[in-house]
Amino acid sequence: MRQGLGAKLGIGWKLHGDGGTPRPGEAVAPDERLSWPRTVGLGVQHVVAMFGATFVFPVLMGLDPNLAIMVSGFATILFLLIVQGKVPSYLGSSASFVGAVTVIRAGGGDSSTVTGAILVCALVLGAIGLIVHFVGSGPVHRALPPAVSGAVVMLIGFNLAPVVAETYWPQDQWTALITMIVVLAGSVLLRGFWGRVAVFLGLVAGYALSWLFDLAFGPITAPNSDGDVTTHLRLDLSGVADAPWFGLPQLHGPSFDLTAIVVVLPAVIALIAENTGHVKAVEQMTGANLDDRLGRAIFADGFASALSSVVGGPPTTTYAENIGVMAATRVYSTAAYWVAAIVAIGFGLCPKFGAVIAATPGGVLGGITVVLYGMIGLLGAKIWVENRVDFADPVNLLPLAAGLVAGIGGVSLQVTPQFEISGIALGTLVTLIGYHLLRTATARQPRG
Repeated sequence: MRQGLGAKLGIGWKLHGDGGTPRPGEAVAPDERLSWPRTVGLGVQHVVAMFGATFVFPVLMGLDPNLAIMVSGFATILFLLIVQGKVPSYLGSSASFVGAVTVIRAGGGDSSTVTGAILVCALVLGAIGLIVHFVGSGPVHRALPPAVSGAVVMLIGFNLAPVVAETYWPQDQWTALITMIVVLAGSVLLRGFWGRVAVFLGLVAGYALSWLFDLAFGPITAPNSDGDVTTHLRLDLSGVADAPWFGLPQLHGPSFDLTAIVVVLPAVIALIAENTGHVKAVEQMTGANLDDRLGRAIFADGFASALSSVVGGPPTTTYAENIGVMAATRVYSTAAYWVAAIVAIGFGLCPKFGAVIAATPGGVLGGITVVLYGMIGLLGAKIWVENRVDFADPVNLLPLAAGLVAGIGGVSLQVTPQFEISGIALGTLVTLIGYHLLRTATARQPRG
């Protein structure tokens, strides 16, 4: 009975082989796990992958990053339970709301106004997820066929490229380069378990290298995380010393403003596309048909975002960074995500541990993310290849080309003086609307 309930909730993991390192090319399924020490190591790697963005995006939105880390852990557990362990994913802070939140704050909105607007948006997303679950995934797949869903996955990964190029890499290009080389070499040259935690090894190597460079060469004159050129240490641990061992994050309730809600609502489009793209990416990696889980995944994301915003946290979304870790390790075990979620909750309650990870030098993050973000983008290409998308057909080629350049290049569309669409949202709209308009137009053309 216990095993049946555990399997139904997605927590009845079978031991993969003897629990040791999988053979080369072998994958660990979502309902399997390695030995617990190895699973803990993989869970920590997932924490490393999500931490930077989950910490940074709330800061950009003026929300408490420690609360964001903590609620990401609870959101991930909730997500895994709702999808019954079939869609291994981590729910971190969403970037899709940063632009809209900036507009709300520029108009005088405070944190409660921001989280109130996010709450409404999250409830709309959850309702759409319920509709998809009961009606079926057919309408979503018709709206997002392989040509479009592949482009969305590619947008999710490559849209993050400017974050690497403009925020992380310039902070310390040589450390970034060496960290990248460690990740690449470790993934290919190391055998067994160590090859599968190459991202974590890259983080440790880059962290240590930054400390050694500070000792050997002194401070660096380069952009900091805000983009301001200053002379500073690569690894600044002052925040670690000042942070307490235990502390509850700041909580606050939402308030509601119609203008703020209208500004945020278009993010629902990006989140549906993002969730669909992530489910497709997981489907491609695991080889499992996840059509029946798409509605659950969208609902779970909306539900988790709603609960987060109720206590003053940011919206959540399934994370491309962690899908990149799975692609690199071929370990899809949800047990590792449970470990990551529990560790994140602990970090959220322990500001000192959070400060250690938050102190990770930008150059180190640059070396790691340049690999992970690229891998996510190429998963979109994999969807195209495996579904034999015909790019000789202009209906596929033209809207996808326009959408990718608009989304990746940072093109923006000013809808009103107070509202614009850009990034993944604009790229998705151009791809989606362009594809279906052209497909409908060509279908109505007389043959012959």
